[in-house]
Amino acid sequence: MTSSAISWFNPSTPLTTRRPSLFANSGYFSAMANPSCRKPNVKTISCSVHATPPPASLLFPKQKTHTFQPSIQTPTLSCGNAGGEEQGPSSPPHHQSWNLLQRAIAFALDAVEGVIISHEKKHPLPKTADPRVQIAGNYAPVPEQPVHHSLPVSGEIPCCIRGAYVRNGANPLHEPAGGHHLFDGDGMIHSVSFSGDGSASYACRFTETHRLVQERAMGRPIFPKVVGELHGRTGIARLLLFYARGLFGLLDHTRGIGVANAGLVYFNRRLLAMSEEDLPYHVRLTPSGDLETVGRYDFDGQLESNSSMIAHPKIDPSSKDLFSLSYNVINKPYLKYLRFSPEGRKLADVEIPLPVPTMIHDFAITERYVVIPDQQVVFSLGDLVRGGSPVVYDKTKMSRLGVLVKAAADASGIRWIDVPDCFCFHVWNAWEEPENDEIVVIGSCMTPPDSIFNESNEKLRSVLSEIRLNMRIGESTRRPIMAEADQMNLEAGMVNRNRLGRKTRFAYLALAEPWPKVSGFAKVDLSTGVVRKYVYGEKRFGGEPQFLPRTPETTEEDDGYILAFVHDEKEWKSELQIIDAMTLNLEATIELPSRVPYGLHGTFIRAEDLQMQA
Repeated sequence: MTSSAISWFNPSTPLTTRRPSLFANSGYFSAMANPSCRKPNVKTISCSVHATPPPASLLFPKQKTHTFQPSIQTPTLSCGNAGGEEQGPSSPPHHQSWNLLQRAIAFALDAVEGVIISHEKKHPLPKTADPRVQIAGNYAPVPEQPVHHSLPVSGEIPCCIRGAYVRNGANPLHEPAGGHHLFDGDGMIHSVSFSGDGSASYACRFTETHRLVQERAMGRPIFPKVVGELHGRTGIARLLLFYARGLFGLLDHTRGIGVANAGLVYFNRRLLAMSEEDLPYHVRLTPSGDLETVGRYDFDGQLESNSSMIAHPKIDPSSKDLFSLSYNVINKPYLKYLRFSPEGRKLADVEIPLPVPTMIHDFAITERYVVIPDQQVVFSLGDLVRGGSPVVYDKTKMSRLGVLVKAAADASGIRWIDVPDCFCFHVWNAWEEPENDEIVVIGSCMTPPDSIFNESNEKLRSVLSEIRLNMRIGESTRRPIMAEADQMNLEAGMVNRNRLGRKTRFAYLALAEPWPKVSGFAKVDLSTGVVRKYVYGEKRFGGEPQFLPRTPETTEEDDGYILAFVHDEKEWKSELQIIDAMTLNLEATIELPSRVPYGLHGTFIRAEDLQMQA
């Protein structure tokens, strides 16, 4: 997606309002901006969607400041360096250095923003954009934490676990000025490092995106919230306001608008943090276990600055090639397929013809193919102009999966197969079965398809499903993997990534009940539908389970460990649990020095790879 296509992801109903502040009179976000505020009185808000126990008192560290030399012209794009990163975060506009014209324009635009906010207050917020819902309880943000060593451990950390478990998540730096969706928060990575001697350390840091650096310097949100704010006519007004500020040098929108809060992948000696609307950001883990942002990563200039990558790239376990998709909601081509060699050289940049821009959060690979979803959740700027949400569930559209040879130079050979009424937000694996001339796709089929973004009275269901694509006759079949009596919402998880694209027996998936919280995880036998559950306990919730093979050479598919952050909502404490993936026995619990909010996706980086970082 290009930066001009900022309105890709949005909640429902006309934009909504800035309700009385979630943290009004609490000092919560003021503490983040002002380290002298040491004991904010955090307010407890009750909500039907998220439980909201009182957050612990938060201490927010002083943030770095930057200087900026203003220009009346639109800021120019800096060139990438030899390593593929832009030269540090963009220098944010600083109002003290604005000239008289800029000050006058800033004053006028601030007044316009005040009118927009005043208009928004007249309308109720849907739950999908209400910060009192979206960042309540343990979804609320936390401050950065420097490295804490020698954490308390119950049990014994397996000696084969050496390296770092890193998990991404949304963590807004500033209090929302209007609507806010969980996915709008600034990216923060939580890292637990293991030395192999039974000890562990913890740190969490913001990913220093160009957006975050500028908003930190300004002391407030100045970029539109992609999901929470950009719908209806007020969303259009916010977009115009945003680009007007950029035109007059009051902010720099030329180097991406992303928050880098969703996915993490370790590729070509780099940890990459990503979200759908921007290029990845390269983050380095230091020898001490800390995290530092290197810069926005364009693969040595091989990707245009206004391009993007989805949050779920795939690495083939044999070739070590990286595969990804990039979509655009404004201009054709609406979708591109990307492939990179293990050294980061772009091998494929294929335009995939789609009739309308479509939301594609995930896809799959097999040994020879990529499997690309073209489903029923689409982007409609016409609906935005008419006052609605640009994210639309198109019931008249036929969902389909496209099968393309990995080494394809163009899309002429893509084979589209219809898969009626199917929307898989996540795809866990896929493989080929030549004896049947079929490709098997494993994913969680979600209904209603747009329920994450648009408010609905229909109860959400996420059904683990097997989809078979018959390549000979061009037809599909779909079945739930578990019996109806065993059905549960399974979202966020993985298979053994050493077997990605190959037939796998097990999947490890978050038990997303009561939705949207995660009360444990399920180990599902994909061949029999048998489920074994690991439950965290009363008022204890987590997120995505991370499967880590015991060694890279391990032959048994489930010989390894599950790593999962768990938060106790009664004690208001967080920990990292390590569970034997074969027996589902708890091996060790690591007590963490601060609260870890419920987050998104993660990965594990082995010690030998950490030593080879770029």
